Amino acid sequence: MKGSYIEIENNSGPYRIDDIPVLPYSDFYNQTITFMRERDSIHCVAYFGIKYQNRIRIICLLADDTNGKIYGYSFIYNDNETLDSVTKVLPQMHLFEREVHENFGVRYSGHPWLKPVRYSYDRLNTDQVIENYPFYRIEGEELHEVGVGPVHAGVIEPGHFRFICHGEKVFHLEIQLGYQHRGVENLMVQSVKPLQKCILAESVAGDTVIGHTIAHAQLIESLAGIKAGSRLQIERCIALELERIAVHIGDTAALCGDVAYQLGQAVCEALRTSVINTTQLWCGNRFGKGLIRPGGSNYPLNAETAKKISEMISDTGRRFEDITERIFSLTSLMARFEDIGTVTALQAKKAGATGMAARSSGVARDIRVTHPFQYYQKVNVNTIIQQKGDVLSRALQRKEEVKESIRIINQLLVAWQENPENISKPRYDVPLKPDSFSVSLSEGWRGEICHAAFTSGDGKIMSYKIKDPSFHNWLMLALAVRNQEISDFPLCNKSFNLSYCGHDL
Repeated sequence: MKGSYIEIENNSGPYRIDDIPVLPYSDFYNQTITFMRERDSIHCVAYFGIKYQNRIRIICLLADDTNGKIYGYSFIYNDNETLDSVTKVLPQMHLFEREVHENFGVRYSGHPWLKPVRYSYDRLNTDQVIENYPFYRIEGEELHEVGVGPVHAGVIEPGHFRFICHGEKVFHLEIQLGYQHRGVENLMVQSVKPLQKCILAESVAGDTVIGHTIAHAQLIESLAGIKAGSRLQIERCIALELERIAVHIGDTAALCGDVAYQLGQAVCEALRTSVINTTQLWCGNRFGKGLIRPGGSNYPLNAETAKKISEMISDTGRRFEDITERIFSLTSLMARFEDIGTVTALQAKKAGATGMAARSSGVARDIRVTHPFQYYQKVNVNTIIQQKGDVLSRALQRKEEVKESIRIINQLLVAWQENPENISKPRYDVPLKPDSFSVSLSEGWRGEICHAAFTSGDGKIMSYKIKDPSFHNWLMLALAVRNQEISDFPLCNKSFNLSYCGHDL
């Protein structure tokens, strides 16, 4: 491909900030459109602004699934300039441009949906408040609006769903988040102690502790020039697959509960507990907090725990296979899953969907395969995909991914035995390379996670960017409920199980 960009390897570097090409916006615009129109395999992993040398620099990172590269390039935004929106050509860019507009005041002409994303405390225009969010409206005497949230029953976090309906049929759903913006990215910069940054990474999304801490650890290791040993990489991958298994089984329980199949719900909840209890046996925390740290581990795997993991996944895998055979043979349940909440492959591509949300619609997007990190570079991973993109496909996706994760862990346990090296303690005192940046991708259970950091001349982090897969995939839920009955919304919602807090950084 022709163009002006830097080629970045996942979990590598560091690279010099000045090596990121700065293009005139017209060239930036044309290059972005050309890249993503040229190949479906190229998608945007991050598009964000940083303040660098007293100027606003907007950086774009595109991932190419065919060669494992990440293409980086940028432009300088001048105040009062109005830019041609990429979104009107590439819909997957709509949230990225909205976020840049909210944070830095960059004005885009032709953007169909230019409104705030998160209402962060340091947004440029503080006159824009969440109470006055400009919802999309459709006028008509036979139409009505239904609002759900932001306060929900139970313990889930705040989010507002505004439906436009004709009778029971949903014409449009707009999802408004941002009620709990926590300023995680700013805290990553303000936190002086490296351990504080690790704890923040664990808190980005509470059900994706391992996915985000791996992305953070390998980012810091890259900027510090630390090479993780094989055994440490293996243990991180085992932890990540355990997290994937636990959440997929737990979500299967939630789907069963939503259609009142209590046996499936109870069995899957018990099986999930067996997985997270094994993680607790390993590191003292059911969600893996404290397990992943830069440069080493406070909880290296031992032979006894490795044996427990092996026995647990064998037993859990067998029991999960038994209960899912029952689940997917019940005609009453299948009638509620099949052809409900369908999202096509074309819609998934245009939305920029990632992870299991993309794969269940036939889009084979998996960072473990396309941009392998840690020990995935040496382990065979089969990308599981479904084709129909409905609730059934997303349920089957979980079933098959659990089976694949068990197979991967068994490979990793063999490799762990063959690499009997000692694992050192975490390293928090290694200086980071100045005036540099690095990009780190991992494949959490929801999908692609991106962490990127930039250092100043004294080697301190001056900008830290996080992208959770929910940032892409909330639009998939909005598409899924179109032309469905509004009573199908809870089932569609659980079939994705997206993160509020992962979005509201």
